[in-house]
Amino acid sequence: MDQHYKRIFTGNSIMAQRIVEKLQEIGITPVVKDESKSALLAGFASAMQGDQELYVNGDEAEEALKIVASVLD
Repeated sequence: MDQHYKRIFTGNSIMAQRIVEKLQEIGITPVVKDESKSALLAGFASAMQGDQELYVNGDEAEEALKIVASVLD
């Protein structure tokens, strides 16, 4: 199994959550990277709003990108 992760989406948390839900419906569990939460936990930012990034295993990327496109359309 390919252990390389590929970024499939960068954007606001609302769209990221919609994509995560759709991916989970077809059995893909993405990794969500949220820098604003990391900064908040580290005490650097109190109201920092940033984009979230979604990553999937490389062998799931093609199918995941189809889901991303369907949600964004």
